[in-house]
Amino acid sequence: MTQFSQTGDLVGENLACRRGERLVFSGLDFRLGAGGALVLTGANGSGKSSLLRLVATLLAPAAGRLLWNGAPVERDPATYRGVLHYLGHLDATKPALSVREMLGFWAAMRDVTSPALDQALDTVGLGSRADWPCRWLSAGQRRRLALARLIAAPAPVWLLDEPSAALDRDGDARLEAAIAAHRAAGGRVAVATHQPLAIPDAAVIALDDFAAASGDPLAAWS
Repeated sequence: MTQFSQTGDLVGENLACRRGERLVFSGLDFRLGAGGALVLTGANGSGKSSLLRLVATLLAPAAGRLLWNGAPVERDPATYRGVLHYLGHLDATKPALSVREMLGFWAAMRDVTSPALDQALDTVGLGSRADWPCRWLSAGQRRRLALARLIAAPAPVWLLDEPSAALDRDGDARLEAAIAAHRAAGGRVAVATHQPLAIPDAAVIALDDFAAASGDPLAAWS
């Protein structure tokens, strides 16, 4: 079994994504090393979320490959997934659980035995709401709680799909600070966003530039 080093680069080579009969993008390359950041931009439907799901192995690429520390991820997908945090559109909270209980549940799912729950909640501004039931939370507070997972159960690679959705300016600032701290510690971040976020020195991938032409370049492989 391949063991993926937590210090490796995450690389995409000639990636293509198909959703149903539609080729969303093709010919996409990237490299995400320690301390690096990717910002994914593009119109609705250009493939920002699809690319993050592909990198998270929730979708299989129609062409190309992913590598972690030089090894194809399909050699050991379970170990590769262990270095990822994927945060999608859904916050997935249970209304009856308290904020702290919900965060502890998520950390336990990642086999974290001593999660930094209080630190994580303070980081996202929910420390004073730790004992609230999740049903009391606003949409922005539920998003903050989802972001607290990144702190409570650390992972080298963060894949964030519209992470600032429903956040106010204070929430945005806390998110930017968390991303900066993660990168400073050698972490890597890929963010799909429509909202401006301060992520210095990030590489930008404009998904519109990789839109498939009307003549499907993968048709010969179908």
